Amino acid sequence: MIDLIPSQDKVMQILQKTGAFREGHFVYPNGKHSPHYFQMPLAFRYYDTARVLAVALSRKFRLEKDISSRLPKVSIISPSSGGIPVAFGVRDALNAEQIYWAEQEHGERMFRQYVNQGEVHPCIIVDDIIRSGNAIEETVTLVKSLGATIIGCGAIVKFTSAPSEVEGVPIKSLVDFDARMFDGNECKECKSDVHEEQVRF
Repeated sequence: MIDLIPSQDKVMQILQKTGAFREGHFVYPNGKHSPHYFQMPLAFRYYDTARVLAVALSRKFRLEKDISSRLPKVSIISPSSGGIPVAFGVRDALNAEQIYWAEQEHGERMFRQYVNQGEVHPCIIVDDIIRSGNAIEETVTLVKSLGATIIGCGAIVKFTSAPSEVEGVPIKSLVDFDARMFDGNECKECKSDVHEEQVRF
């Protein structure tokens, strides 16, 4: 039986089994090369896997008194479409009242739903993966502009190069991953003539 909060190794096994974590030679849109690639939606195509990951992340939030004492009047917010399955899973596990998701429009992050000032409960921002933290920071700005407060933040996977907190709130994750990103002239896979694959963030 899987623990409510599985270990990092167990989560990585889940991500490998579902194909959400791959190893090889990958070239990202910014030109950086890496021997690793996360395609998180592949893990969330299976209900049982999605449930395990969402419940595990939700338990990390529920352990925080400032969050558990406010339930159910809490908003779960995803910065982008990739985090929507995580947001719905965490909302369900916490029985939170609201869920919102944002998207990029004309270079600006906006809520997909029409939201009025003061309508958003104290919120938990969740995503499938946090690489740089830019999407999270933009979502924090969006949420604050509507008069809401940030009481939690987290993701299934967080790169260790990303910020460890937002607005003084620690970013929780099931996996802290030390992503190795290289320029082409520093890439071991290039030097070994390993076939490269162009990937998206």
